[in-house]
Amino acid sequence: MRLTIFAASGATGGELTRQALERGHIVTAIARDPRRVIAPQSAALTCVAADVWDADSIRRALGEGAFVLSGLGVTDRERVGLLAAGARAVLAALPQRVIWLGALGSGASAGAAGGPTRALLSLMGDRLKDKVAADTLVLGAGGTVFHAGPLSSAPLSIARRTVALDAVPRRFFPARVSRATVAAAMLDEAESPQFIGKTAIPLQRG
Repeated sequence: MRLTIFAASGATGGELTRQALERGHIVTAIARDPRRVIAPQSAALTCVAADVWDADSIRRALGEGAFVLSGLGVTDRERVGLLAAGARAVLAALPQRVIWLGALGSGASAGAAGGPTRALLSLMGDRLKDKVAADTLVLGAGGTVFHAGPLSSAPLSIARRTVALDAVPRRFFPARVSRATVAAAMLDEAESPQFIGKTAIPLQRG
């Protein structure tokens, strides 16, 4: 199938790109600087430059007919509103299936993450509001939002599963989950949708 990976030069976006190619998909990898996309050489890969603050560039990059999987994140160096701007740009150009990466403990999953996590996330201020706004846009369009715990660079977990919000184990702090495991869960959802219009939680053991 045709997949578009948003923020493909980032750690999670790069993992999405690599695994999508391994699964035999045709991939368009979008980044501000496509030279920073680290992925195997493949005839199935096209790297395209686009910026979330330029909605026209996103529209041109997305084309037609592809699922969009976003690894878009935000740092303190980024202008506040990046995530919501990205969600609006993607949904305006391709309002079909969008699979978006969020954070466990924000928005819909606030109650599943425990008080300490909510307190830490609240320190993000307007950046937390931006996360919630982006999630709300994607869910409202019928997309899927993955809320992951703290991300690690560990390998893909051989004991992984994706659950709905009401099945998340209650913990003092959310369990860590590898980017590889999150990417695999997002790709599973693209291939076989289970959480349309919902928030999904990727989990792992070991």
